[in-house]
Amino acid sequence: MDSPLSRTREGRPRRQRAATDRDIRHTARALLVDDGPEAVTLRAIARELGITAPALYRYYGSRDDLLEHLRADVVADLGDVLEQRIAGTEADGPARLFAICRGFRQWALTHTNEFTLVFASGATAATSSTAKLQQLSEPFGRLFLLAAGDVLLSDDVALPSDDGMPAELRDDLAGYRDVLLAVLAEAGTDVPADRLTVGTTYLMMQFWARLYGHVTLEVFGNYPIPIAHPDTLFEALLSDLAREIGLA
Repeated sequence: MDSPLSRTREGRPRRQRAATDRDIRHTARALLVDDGPEAVTLRAIARELGITAPALYRYYGSRDDLLEHLRADVVADLGDVLEQRIAGTEADGPARLFAICRGFRQWALTHTNEFTLVFASGATAATSSTAKLQQLSEPFGRLFLLAAGDVLLSDDVALPSDDGMPAELRDDLAGYRDVLLAVLAEAGTDVPADRLTVGTTYLMMQFWARLYGHVTLEVFGNYPIPIAHPDTLFEALLSDLAREIGLA
């Protein structure tokens, strides 16, 4: 039988490795927040920690590997922020959905470099089609999708017909619809297939594209004209999106 001392000796490297991994992620996050994704390099992290860059390869196979783990940390934190924003409210599905939209914008404006890494950077493995689908199961994607699922179950929503979208997109949207249904079901929200049609999937994609596009333009200061009241413009966007999905 192993003695407590031998188990302690065996566990020490594991604890040391975990502590070093935390240090690496903490340092990488600090570099990201202060100077942006391009500043997060293995050499810069090694310099901050006082170790050699090759030593980091014991923990991460490449810079992209580290960035993908860092991206997952940021997404988890964003999910926590939005969960807290809607926690304890009695709001219905539409109100929660738009509260998440507002929270997403506010987070993006105050976490510009983290937003850049997760939503505006092509440097990580998250750019593959498979990874984009998997993001639906991550904290932010799941929260957004569940709120959208609640809206779909509401009788107040006027579902679009499948005729209002380009026929060339039908196969792609049908496959994506099946993924959405599976993720919703796994999270405990069973949306009937006749509620999440291909046309509705197209509308959801357009909803996200307009929200994401608007927030990205605002974060990077790329509005085509100077805007003195960006909050008013964003609320106008939400009003337009609400009308498009049949809400008052």
